[in-house]
Order: sequence, then structure tokens, then C-alpha cells
Amino acid sequence: MPELRMYLIVCPLVFLAGFVDAMAGGGGLISLPAYLLVGLPVHVASGTNKVANCLGTLAATGKYIKSGQIRFRPAFCAAAGALAGSAFGTRLAMHFSPEVFRWIILCAIPIVAAVMCLKKDFGAAGRERHLSRSVEVLICVLIGLGIGCYDGMIGPGTGTFMIMAFTAFLGMDLLCASGCAKVGNLASNAASAVLWLLNGKVLLALAVPAAACSMLGNYLGARCAVRGGVRSVRIMLYVVLALIFGKLLFDLLSAYLA
Repeated sequence: MPELRMYLIVCPLVFLAGFVDAMAGGGGLISLPAYLLVGLPVHVASGTNKVANCLGTLAATGKYIKSGQIRFRPAFCAAAGALAGSAFGTRLAMHFSPEVFRWIILCAIPIVAAVMCLKKDFGAAGRERHLSRSVEVLICVLIGLGIGCYDGMIGPGTGTFMIMAFTAFLGMDLLCASGCAKVGNLASNAASAVLWLLNGKVLLALAVPAAACSMLGNYLGARCAVRGGVRSVRIMLYVVLALIFGKLLFDLLSAYLA
């Protein structure tokens, strides 16, 4: 049975992670360390985190659907691609060092941030591209495959990169892209959560209250994004990109100095 201090540490941080994740992805950068902070073994921390995040993402997805901020065909196509990509990425991670990919992302993040700063209309409303159905489906599946592969190998910021991809390749505004990314995240989180549960790597006594906090944080984050519009998502993206950059740099330096 978890100690009281575990709930006092994990639940507030999971709430904050859900709020951030619903707006711009990257909530796992906050929630997973919270479970590790209270002393859970890494696999139990990952499993408990996935179960709570899955239910939290479900709450955010529902809010985005209710607000009409999800385009279902692109979202479901990307979700299908993400499932396959995540499985492939997990297999790759068993044979190749993820450090190479971390360096690639470290170099890419400042470029992405610079583009967002210089291109003020990035993610603005009314710039969606008129693509044929087949081309749109292909692009969305490839987005899911590519980012799902990244998720399977490395993980941090999967939702954030999916938002950026929907905006860059389909011309979605950041708010709609955030809603569509939730569907992709929900699919991959659900598959992962089931696997962790079946392997007995979930501390249910902690996962249940954490899931409630995650759901509340995700719902309020999605509500804030819908009310604040593209500008609020854009600001949160800068914050999350900075967190991802710091996390990957820390991991690489730790591995180098070890």
C-alpha cells in the first residue's frame, strides 16, 4: 500500500502534467519523474504512469471532441500509424543506441523554436491545405509511423511533435492539431497501458487516484486551450520544447559522465 507522502507528491505533479499535456503534449516529462521520485521501480513507474495518462488523455480527447476541435479522419489515420510505429520503434530500441536519435532531436528543437519565432503565422487559423483524401490519409499515417517510432525508441514530447507535424504538413491551426494529437496519444497510451497491466507492472492503489488527477488536469488544460485559442497553445509549446530540450540534454550528459 503506498504511503501518504507518495500521494502528496505524485497527485499534484500528475495534475500539472495533465494540464500541460492537454495543451501542448509533453506531460510525461513531469509525470514519470514524479513516480520515480517516490521510489517506484522504473517499470512499475512506467506502467502506473501509462494507466493514469491513458485515462487523462481520454478526458482531454472528450473535451476537444465536444468543442469540435478534432478532425477524425486525420486523427484516426495518425493513431493507426502511431500504433505500428511505436511497436517498430520499441524493437529498434533493442538493437540500436537511442543516443543518436536524442542528438538528432536536440539539434532539431532549436530549429523548430526559431521557425515558430520567425514565422508568426505558424499554426494560425484558416491556412489548412486542400489535399485529396488519399494524400491526406498517407500523410497522416506517415506522421503516426514516424512519431510513433520516436515514441517507441525515446518517448518525451511525442504529443508535441505530433502537433507540430499536423500543423506543418496539413496546415492545421495549433488548436485543431492539439486535438487530433490527443487521439493519436490515446491509441498508443491505451495499447501500452494494457501491456503493462497484463505484465503486473501497475501499482493500482496509486494509479487510481493519479488517474483522477490526470483526468482533471487534462480536462482543464483542454478547456484552457479551447478558450485561449491558438495563442495559448503556442505559448505552451515553447515551454514544452524547452522542457524536452533540457531533459534530452540531461540524459545525454548523464550517460557521457557515467
